Amino acid sequence: MTTIDSISDAIDRHSAAPMYDQLRQLIVDGIERDGLQPGDPLPGEHRLCERYGISRTVVRQALAQLEHEGLVERVKGKGTFVSRPRTSESLVHTLVGLYDDVERRGGHVHSDVLRHERTTADEEVALALELPVGSPVVALERLRHVDGEPWSLSTTWMPDAVGTPTLGADLTEASLYRLLADNGVVATHGVRSAEATVATHEQAQLLGVSAGSALLRLRSVSRGADGAPMEYFIAYHRGDRSRFEFQLQQEQSQASLLHVDGDGGASPAGTVG
Repeated sequence: MTTIDSISDAIDRHSAAPMYDQLRQLIVDGIERDGLQPGDPLPGEHRLCERYGISRTVVRQALAQLEHEGLVERVKGKGTFVSRPRTSESLVHTLVGLYDDVERRGGHVHSDVLRHERTTADEEVALALELPVGSPVVALERLRHVDGEPWSLSTTWMPDAVGTPTLGADLTEASLYRLLADNGVVATHGVRSAEATVATHEQAQLLGVSAGSALLRLRSVSRGADGAPMEYFIAYHRGDRSRFEFQLQQEQSQASLLHVDGDGGASPAGTVG
């Protein structure tokens, strides 16, 4: 099996760059040069220490950085391996949906529709959609797959007038937002938030991860040109397969800083761009 054991570059101890950063770059260069693929093993900590004459702390810093960047995966008791690249998602700071976000990068999204039905709004959904509790809404629950791998678990609620035209539509290989646009419903603005959480047993089974694994939870309310909410969704994304990107500008904020109070509530401390 291919490895990067042939790396012969040395650590420059006189360089201003930290040794762990030099090692990180040597590993990246070796992966690219040797054409390593996801799942291919990398040298262990002990071998890297011996080869470069560096401490285990330096090696662990380099590997931790690579793992954070999604380039390697460390498996306890087995070693370090080249990981599958994460999908960079811009879902937090734009109104684009997962389907369109992945499609424009050449990927493929398939959805298992777990529930698509008319129901009534509970207190949370009613508050988000600015409807009386008990109002009719359309709920759509989907397990989303990116390039054949379970990626996210999402539930979308729509006011009855918005969601009714979607009932009966085949959304396994289609975009909900495009379907809504075909019916004259287009999101023009909204608010999205992201927070860390862990997978429940049921979520873990659907997403193909272990219970307690890291997930990213997105909450979103999108509004149409008239200012009325058109959808509310909660989506749970696998933390090991997603990386959310933010486009920042000096004079325009793209997100608001929230202050979380002692009761778990949040209040805006800035404006959303």
